[in-house]
Amino acid sequence: MMRVSSLFQAATVRSKLSPITRRRLRVFGHNRRAVVSLWLFGVLFALSLAAELISNDKPLVMQYQGDWYIPVAIDYPETTFGGFLPTTTDYHDPFVKSQIDAHGWAIWPPVPFDYQTLDRDVGGPVPSPPSARHWLGTDDQGRDVFARVVYGFRLSVAFALALTTGSLVIGVGVGALQGYYGGKIDLIGQRFIEIWSGLPVLFLLIILASLVEPNIWWLLGIMLLFTWLGLVDIVRAEFLRARNLDYVRAARAMGLPSRLIMWRHVLPNAMVATLTFIPFLFTGAITTLTALDFLGFGLPPGSPSLGELVAQGKNNLQAPWLGITAFVTLSVMLSLLVFIGEGLRDAFDPRINAPASTSVRVEKDAP
Repeated sequence: MMRVSSLFQAATVRSKLSPITRRRLRVFGHNRRAVVSLWLFGVLFALSLAAELISNDKPLVMQYQGDWYIPVAIDYPETTFGGFLPTTTDYHDPFVKSQIDAHGWAIWPPVPFDYQTLDRDVGGPVPSPPSARHWLGTDDQGRDVFARVVYGFRLSVAFALALTTGSLVIGVGVGALQGYYGGKIDLIGQRFIEIWSGLPVLFLLIILASLVEPNIWWLLGIMLLFTWLGLVDIVRAEFLRARNLDYVRAARAMGLPSRLIMWRHVLPNAMVATLTFIPFLFTGAITTLTALDFLGFGLPPGSPSLGELVAQGKNNLQAPWLGITAFVTLSVMLSLLVFIGEGLRDAFDPRINAPASTSVRVEKDAP
């Protein structure tokens, strides 16, 4: 079986990338833990994107009285299947199930429950333990835990991705302006950042929750106001160092506009340190969202939240599968992201080379 790292080596050989980029890919490819973590996280996120096909309270496809239907994509009224109400069909309703069984057939997803489906046929008190019907059991409202984990994983990663992207754009832009121009712009920017970073984020979220109904967009906007601050110092330091180098002075002497100098010449070097910080900013966004949901100041009630699952595990100590599921999910997710971040850090470290062998060595500085 071909080693995982050999895939990165083959990609670098066939590609027309720069020597520095090829070296970084080779270093990352030799870090088996980082590569395996990247593949595992990619597979898990890809599966979560297809959550509706894995866990849903609607059939994937069905045939009724000779006609074909796709309930997972299209909402059909109950009258379509012999009901009396024009409302959306509840496919777990005994009457609807009997009609479908009598006049057709349906293909269900592996888990026939959505993240907000209340199972009224658990057959016992809730939370119910894991079983063939509910792989990870149910919570204290009778909702399937596996479905909530799948949808919660997707929501957490999507939130962290949006927050990290927005923070990257704002943090890099502000740090680049401060570092390149310096002077009063840098001085005023630093004083503003010192004041802005001292504001209590948690108190602002509590005040916001009392004024408006919190949702994913309000939460993303409030978090975005503060998370970009961690990137400013890194980018600012790189721009302060690079703005007086010879190649920047030469570009300025040739009449190249400042925006092109910043974009073409300084920013690529500044992004080296910034990219190594992104996975850790990503994990911080997931941790913050989970903590806010745990405290009750995050997503609206009923959302597929991992933090809400942690809170249920705390409140239902007689149902250990809730706490164990939340712990394993968060541990695996955050560990994979940290391992990927370590691989990126080594890849962008100029002291680390990727020799022809399978090991990665660190070159010691000459005395």
